Amino acid sequence: MDIAALVRREGGVVLTVRIADAGVPVSRISAAVRSGVLERPSRGWVALPDADPSLKRAAEAGVVLTCVTAAARRGLWDVNPRQVHVGLAPNAKLRAVLRAHHHWCKPVIPRRPGNLVDPVENALAIVADCQPFEDALAIWESALRQNTVALETLRTLPLSPQGRRLLDESRPFADAGTESIVCVRLRWLKLPMQRQAWILGHRVDLLIGKRLVIQIDGGHHVDMQRASDNEHDARLLLAGYHVIRVTYWQLMHDWHTVEKLVLDAIARSLHLA
Repeated sequence: MDIAALVRREGGVVLTVRIADAGVPVSRISAAVRSGVLERPSRGWVALPDADPSLKRAAEAGVVLTCVTAAARRGLWDVNPRQVHVGLAPNAKLRAVLRAHHHWCKPVIPRRPGNLVDPVENALAIVADCQPFEDALAIWESALRQNTVALETLRTLPLSPQGRRLLDESRPFADAGTESIVCVRLRWLKLPMQRQAWILGHRVDLLIGKRLVIQIDGGHHVDMQRASDNEHDARLLLAGYHVIRVTYWQLMHDWHTVEKLVLDAIARSLHLA
């Protein structure tokens, strides 16, 4: 049995007992450590030398990756936090110094010993109380859109008031976190808003009222995609819709300009049929 291949299948960082339970003698595990095939990030753990450094640090400190860090690792909406977010039980102690944002809290789903990344339910529950509402909503809706978790599952968990609020607001059909953010920021208008509305053979990111279309360009809006988007915009205009197309950068860094474009359109009743 190739011990390195076994550890790699387990994610590169694994409890020693799991390797022993797979039939590898403890003496062979120790020999692999002495020869440099494996490392010991912490007592009771072994890791490959090229294993994910974040996982090795988590094993060393006795924590799990959680919150926005765990969400990003699962391909959910990434808020690019400056720090790694880790989780510990309320009375747990760090086994090593770790520069991170620490969440000492009881998880909504019990953490299986040996797992270094929190279950998505735990990550979302912590996100709810850690992040600004619009960022948390973008992450939650990203999880729902990718079928990482179901609303029905989340409803059965002991969530905080902020988590319950996110349950009420989350929509599984949102195409991207940008739509979630726009809707949160424009909710004060108290106008009908429909995400991923199907118009003239294509979906639009956001329809306000009957005729105001907001399209948000991501990094994939180039070449043929850009040509297709431009053609659809022209067809929307010919059909009586008003289209406002903005970039991700504008949304995140120049919101006041985007909001003014929307408000100017509404002031001219361009959202009405």
